[in-house]
Amino acid sequence: MAAVSVHKKSSVLRSPKARREAIAAYMFLSPYLLVTLVFTVGVFLFAIYISFTKFNLFTTPEWVGLEHYLSALQDKKFIRSLVNTLYYALVVVTLQTIFALLLAVLLNAPMRAKQFFRTIFYAPSVTSSVVISFIFLWLYLKTGYINYFFSKVFLLAGAEWEAINWLNDPRGLFQLILTPFGVDIPSSQWYLRGPSITWMAIMFQNIFTTTPTFMIMFLAALQDIPRPLYEAASIDGASKRQQFFKITVPMLRPIIFLIVVLGTIGTWQIFDQVKLLTAGGPLNTTLTPVYLIFSEGLGINGPPRMGYASSRAFILGVIIFIFTLIQRRFIEEGTEQY
Repeated sequence: MAAVSVHKKSSVLRSPKARREAIAAYMFLSPYLLVTLVFTVGVFLFAIYISFTKFNLFTTPEWVGLEHYLSALQDKKFIRSLVNTLYYALVVVTLQTIFALLLAVLLNAPMRAKQFFRTIFYAPSVTSSVVISFIFLWLYLKTGYINYFFSKVFLLAGAEWEAINWLNDPRGLFQLILTPFGVDIPSSQWYLRGPSITWMAIMFQNIFTTTPTFMIMFLAALQDIPRPLYEAASIDGASKRQQFFKITVPMLRPIIFLIVVLGTIGTWQIFDQVKLLTAGGPLNTTLTPVYLIFSEGLGINGPPRMGYASSRAFILGVIIFIFTLIQRRFIEEGTEQY
């Protein structure tokens, strides 16, 4: 049978009409293939080469081998950016996944004005991240609406609210928790201080803007769960809580895996909020790998170092790949039955 299929395929290729159709098809595809070859594959291979060189955009690249990759282990700014982003990924991915699922369950339930609420909840996701960042910049000012809101709330409780400079406060979360107990975390152990107040403010912004997108994905997945499963569970006496954890969550495991992976990739690649709001400050507490790669590669704070930037970019890619494999191991395994 295999020999017959091979014979038919070869005879088709020898047909003049089939050859003309194949040539026409590749002619139509050629612009896309050419662009992909030059601007994707070509640039990728050039970036690999650059990562093994010293290159400042103006002189001939100088080969240095693995120097950039080995120096990453001793690069304090790069390690600081990785720790910052790890905190960011753990908090943002966890909370945005939970909130997206809860909102999807809420909007999937019978209710009035369902389409109106879906539109309102989804609105932040269709707004430009630049616009959202500037809106939050105004909100986070020391004289902004967030401090104003808390001052009014505290005033009603008979207390006074001390305005916080949300975008310029390097104090860490764990540091704030332990300080009242007399525990002082030295600056040399910055990684134990936790995410700074400024970093947590950016986390909140990202959760606010990305949760609606994942909510829509969860909502579509919820509508694909067969209703008879819930009806049978109700007949057996299962409560709403039991139905949620025994039916809804297991049936959503494939989409949960997708959302967690997309969220992880997005958080490790955060750039625009940092560029617009903090530029990595204060005291490097919001420094991220992508912003570091951008600033060092284009020479924002000194001469351009494209070799340095390219090597860090590939290291970041490997880290994202490893996290994806780990998530697939713990989330996706066993989802084939769904």
